[in-house]
Amino acid sequence: MENIPLGAINPRRWLVLTVVVAAQFMYVVDMFIVNVAIPSIRTDLNASTAQIESVIALYQIAYASMVITGGRLGDMYGARRLFLIGLIGFTATSLACGLAPTGSALVLARLAQGLTAALMVPQVLATIHTLFPDAARSRAFAIFGIALGLGGVVGFIVGGWLVTLNPYGLGWRTIFVVNGPIGAALVLATIWLMPSQGKQKPAQLDIVSVLVLFAGLTLLVGPLLFGHELGWPQWLFVVMAVGAVLLVAFPRLERSVEGRGGSPLIEPTLLADSAFVRGLIATFCFFLSNISFYFLVTLYMQTAMGLSALDAGFAMVPLTLAFVIAARRSGAAKASGIRALIKACAVQAAGLMSLAALVEWIDAPSMFELMVPLTIFGYGQGVVMAQLFSTVLRSVAHSRAGSASGVLVTAQQVANATGVAMVGVVYFGAQSAHSQSVALIAALITLVITLALCAAALEWLHRCQTPAEARAARE
Repeated sequence: MENIPLGAINPRRWLVLTVVVAAQFMYVVDMFIVNVAIPSIRTDLNASTAQIESVIALYQIAYASMVITGGRLGDMYGARRLFLIGLIGFTATSLACGLAPTGSALVLARLAQGLTAALMVPQVLATIHTLFPDAARSRAFAIFGIALGLGGVVGFIVGGWLVTLNPYGLGWRTIFVVNGPIGAALVLATIWLMPSQGKQKPAQLDIVSVLVLFAGLTLLVGPLLFGHELGWPQWLFVVMAVGAVLLVAFPRLERSVEGRGGSPLIEPTLLADSAFVRGLIATFCFFLSNISFYFLVTLYMQTAMGLSALDAGFAMVPLTLAFVIAARRSGAAKASGIRALIKACAVQAAGLMSLAALVEWIDAPSMFELMVPLTIFGYGQGVVMAQLFSTVLRSVAHSRAGSASGVLVTAQQVANATGVAMVGVVYFGAQSAHSQSVALIAALITLVITLALCAAALEWLHRCQTPAEARAARE
């Protein structure tokens, strides 16, 4: 690492890290927590199947479509300002979700919640990237990675607990209302602790680029999430093709905007950075098996094994502990590096294949028997999650941290949505033709393939590093 002047280090940066990671944690929990409450929501609001699916899907689509815009706005107007706006908006829309009188109102509130999260979350990575330019950077990103991993598991456990406990007779509404006091406390802490950060020269946001990106991602990701319910009609593939064309044309649009002297949403230099693009591909492949894994396992435990949502959540506790241990270890200098990430992908794959073997050999595995392969998977995931973002952002200049973070998180979110859709197609297709056990095994094999692709992309990234960059990655 380069030598950093002592005065350049913010003395309260660990407190700032606590605040921004807590906000990130709240966002991740909300991605998962709604899953265990779906039956209660459907009964209470008399919601249709399409509305219930939209409660989950539109949150992800809205976030994925607008997160690059949030990162770009952070670069233009300062991370602190955008973080506060996003945090206040996320807290308010969470309360709107909890107070929704109808299924349609809940869908719209979740859409708004995803949009406000897109303003808040990119500033988290940008803030860490800026406040930790020294050797403490690995530890800071390890903490960030722990928040990402724990958020999903805590969402399942807390969601099941709140729905079961039913405080004040609010039922499923408590999973959203709880964000009110937490969000308010984080807003006050942000105002007190978070420093104002530098911003670029004032520039107008390129609205055309925003609309093209939003349309491209919505048209591509939306059909993937709703295709199963609609029966995959031919026109759906036409819609996806249009979305793909818009996304393929997007880099050329950005170069055109820059050529005219405008301010592109994604700076073309980012897309020309070979290391960043390769890291982006690795990130996409890794997150294909992230939310989709939790979706798959909790679905199997509740439908095939007959476990309650709360029991399914508790089955994830050993995975959580293994994740935390692995993330903490990977924060140490000797545990980081691309080679360590590749080995961790292999550990995850071993956990998935062990789970498939368990289901194949034992007709009715117990919750405790499932914990062993889940723990193996969690350990490998913790290693990768803690260091992947740091590795990909290593070559990015501080002035482009917000934009790069937005692109990176968009790849993560699109991969999450794509992974769920992909696993759903494999699982439900195999279930219709065979059984739930065969369906689980087929879906797990699909996830192993995505991890193999992630490992291949990481090896590709490793080969483009210079000797100096390789040494920096280990320091």
